[in-house]
Amino acid sequence: MGKQREIEQQINRILQTLGKFKHGASLKEIKEASGLLIETRSLQRRLEKLKVEGAVYLSGNMRSTLYHLSSPMEGNVVLEEPAFPFEKSTEISLSFEGKEIEKLVGRPLAERVPVGYKADFLLNYRPNIDSYLTEDEKRKLAAIGQTNTPNQPAGTYARSVLERLLIDLSWNSSRLEGNTYSLLDTQYLISLGKKAEQKNDADAQMILNHKEAIEFLVQAGEEIDFNIYTITNLHALLADNLLPDPAAAGRLRTFGVGITRSVFTPLAIPQLLDDLFRTLLSKALAIDDPFEQAFFIMVHLPYLQPFDDVNKRVSRLAANIPFNKHNLSPLVFVDVPEELYVKGLLGVYELNRIDLLRDVFIWSYERSALRYAAIKQSLGKPDLWRMRYRDDIREVIREVILAAMAHPQAVSAIARYAERIAESDREKFVAVVDMELLSLHEGNFARFRVRPSEFEKWQQVWKGG
Repeated sequence: MGKQREIEQQINRILQTLGKFKHGASLKEIKEASGLLIETRSLQRRLEKLKVEGAVYLSGNMRSTLYHLSSPMEGNVVLEEPAFPFEKSTEISLSFEGKEIEKLVGRPLAERVPVGYKADFLLNYRPNIDSYLTEDEKRKLAAIGQTNTPNQPAGTYARSVLERLLIDLSWNSSRLEGNTYSLLDTQYLISLGKKAEQKNDADAQMILNHKEAIEFLVQAGEEIDFNIYTITNLHALLADNLLPDPAAAGRLRTFGVGITRSVFTPLAIPQLLDDLFRTLLSKALAIDDPFEQAFFIMVHLPYLQPFDDVNKRVSRLAANIPFNKHNLSPLVFVDVPEELYVKGLLGVYELNRIDLLRDVFIWSYERSALRYAAIKQSLGKPDLWRMRYRDDIREVIREVILAAMAHPQAVSAIARYAERIAESDREKFVAVVDMELLSLHEGNFARFRVRPSEFEKWQQVWKGG
């Protein structure tokens, strides 16, 4: 433990040093100002660890990289152990309009006025003239969504993080459909092809369909865009083996459908549905801003309901098309509450108002970008929720490692431990622990008070399935 203590002291010295550089510091400046007698490569490893944990962020380019402290320190006081990432609040801050919509669609069905599809909501939208997102919102999202591959061929960034993207987006999108798989279950299924015990086959099929659909978007090349080929085949992949009529996968619907928990009745005329579907895609394709494109498809594709089912899933994955093309951080819907997302859609369905769904979209993209991109701004204060459960998170992860648990045993152990947590926080607790386990590597396991030999033994079991 002496070596680990020395590393912790070096990290604290680095954080203290960065606190003195208001506009960031180069590697050379950090080394000179800190007085640390360590190799440059060791300093780079310490800074990389802090970047992964969210305590520092980078600006500039490869030749002139500057390191910045993510959160201002009071005086020279630094946390003894920066043990978890610095993240923004997990509570979505709703606009006045968003709160109003939440209240309106939250009323009993009997108090809401039945409505049908209004084509003018789509037809009146003028690409690059009208906009659901403000210019400030688009600039903000563009700043946080930047990656280290802005000038590379389309799809370069998505391919570089594909392994992680498959798990994150498959799980979160499926979770928003009520899927019961945990994050670890999802990783186990996607990586090893093994279904979770005591979970239904439809949940496994949904996740595997997401995997296939994401790979299609990322790897299919320049043909991927807001066109009939992409969207119909995206639906076919997501709906595979989940619809009563196998031929309905990738085909526009020919009959009327209803929406659960809503007084909205979608369009039921096949010819008009086909025309509006083509109009929707042509308008989406004409939009220049990638964030406006993504949000437009999240609004109008579920509203039109062009397919028998699986429309929301198609819209969530299709929203990533412009991010893939522009090498921006993906939208993986991390931490998005299912109920608030559904209410945002109900606001679109029943009121043709996009404010609540826009609140969810912007917040969700910020959360996703924090997970994937090098953020170019302060990330705020440490997450108070994680601070509250810090000891519990550490204890259950330590238990998994010391017992050298494989995926199935870990899932059961985490579920048992979560029963001690307040009921309102259990789902999030399981998700946070899952993410911590999936993020563990040889450079960050010491914060869970395990020895290298113990971690190595667990890794052999974990990676072996």
